[in-house]
Formats: sequence, structure tokens, C-alpha cells
Amino acid sequence: MRRIAAFRPFVLLGVLILLWVTTDPGLVEPMGLLATAPERVDEYFTRCGPGRGHGCVVDGDTIKLGQRKIRIIGIDAPETHPPRCAEEAAKGEAATARLQALLNEGPFEMIGSRTESFDIYGRDLRTLKRGDVSIGAQLRDEGLVRRYTGFKMGWC
Repeated sequence: MRRIAAFRPFVLLGVLILLWVTTDPGLVEPMGLLATAPERVDEYFTRCGPGRGHGCVVDGDTIKLGQRKIRIIGIDAPETHPPRCAEEAAKGEAATARLQALLNEGPFEMIGSRTESFDIYGRDLRTLKRGDVSIGAQLRDEGLVRRYTGFKMGWC
């Protein structure tokens, strides 16, 4: 019986972490009343850098529209600026290229959270959707990015 009692704090901690990860608007896509009105984007996306267009892709989870930086809610892409190893660089390039291709398939909507609209770096936090399909979820389903859980894990 003492063994079971010793694990109770860990079980409680696990439940609290699970609740936090599933309800924190900065970690998951906003739902219902917590979501802002959709913002339609009909833009051609280039890669960010010299000669970039108005809309550009920074990496697998961040885009720019003019001077506005937008971080996609719910995903974590491999780092490209700078990558920690060659494997992460390759995965980051694949995620970035795929995001650019998905965005250039046509108009989509950006939806934010009414409770948390910016991250600590000042980037807009938004879900990107085309119809009922989340572009971030599509990248996750294809194995190019991970679900963001509040902290970054290595890709090496």
C-alpha cells in the first residue's frame, strides 16, 4: 500500500501536465469562443531572405507577412537558424520547403487565440487552416514537425 501512496504525487503531476498541455492556448489550436475571427491570406510565399516577397517562410513553423512575424500554434519544427546538427538541418529544410508548398496551394485563414495572441518574441500566434484542414496538423501528420508541448526537444 505504501508503494501506491508513493506514486500518487507523480500521477497527480502527470495529470496536471496533461491538462496544461491540452488547454494552454499557446500550445494547441484555439477552439470556439477562444478563437479570433479568421483572417484570410491570399499571398504567394517565397523563402525569407534577400529578395523575399511580402509573404515568406522563415522556417517550418514561422512565416512573415510584411514585417509581421507569425508563429504557427501547436507545432515545433526542426531549427534552421542555426541547426544543431546535419540531421536537424536536413529535417528543418524539409519542413520549411513543405510549409512553403502548402501555403502556396491557395488562400488560407489564420486564427488566433483571444487569451494569448503573441509569444515572448512578439510573434503573432496563429493556426493556419485551409477549410477544415489545419496546415500545422498536416505537417505533424507528415512527420515533418512535432506537437509543441511548451518546450523544445532536440532533433539530433
